[in-house]
Order: sequence, then structure tokens, then C-alpha cells
Amino acid sequence: MPDLTAVFAELRAIMAPYAAKLDPKRDDAVELYVDTKYVQKNKKPLFFGAVQIKKSFVSFHLMPLYTNPELLDGLSPGLKKRMQGKSCFNFVELDKPLLEELALLTKAGFASYREQGFV
Repeated sequence: MPDLTAVFAELRAIMAPYAAKLDPKRDDAVELYVDTKYVQKNKKPLFFGAVQIKKSFVSFHLMPLYTNPELLDGLSPGLKKRMQGKSCFNFVELDKPLLEELALLTKAGFASYREQGFV
């Protein structure tokens, strides 16, 4: 079984700078869950992203990809292979180039939310 805590730590390090600027709802040994302070029509905050340890992988959710799918243009085949749905990536091991690409994608997602007035 892979060491998911190391994978979680690396993925959490990508999300953590944005959590500091937004509204973290949960931050512990198995999950970092981040909302924006933007309140939607349903009176709930807009989700930004999360990193969660699951049973056999670590998931990285990035909601700006859902609201702005153009951010996925030019995504590498390696990172695309890790996609689950429209805005989630699953990892079971560390892959430095993919983590660097994911960090850039997260930065672009934050910028997209800022342009849309969500942050």
C-alpha cells in the first residue's frame, strides 16, 4: 500500500496558500477543505477546493475547473489521466512534474475566481 500521508502532504502544500487567503472549513491530518467567502444564491459559500485522503488514493478537488473548463486546455496527458470527473484529480504516488503542473493549474484557478469576482 502506498504512503498516502506523503502524497497528502505534497498536495496539501499546493492548496494551503489559497486556504490562507480564503475560508478553510476543515484542516486536519486527512483533509483540507476550502470555501471562498463568496455567498451564492443558495446562501452557501462557493467551494474552492479540497485535498482528502481516501481509502486507496488522495483526491485533489479544484472547483474553478468546473466554472472555467478552459483552464484545462493544454493539460498534459499524465495529469489528465489522473482526472476523476470535471474538477478532481486522484493520486496514489508522488510525481513531481504532475504536482508542479497541478500547482500552476491551482494558481490559474485562483486567478480565474478572482476575475469572476468570487475572491
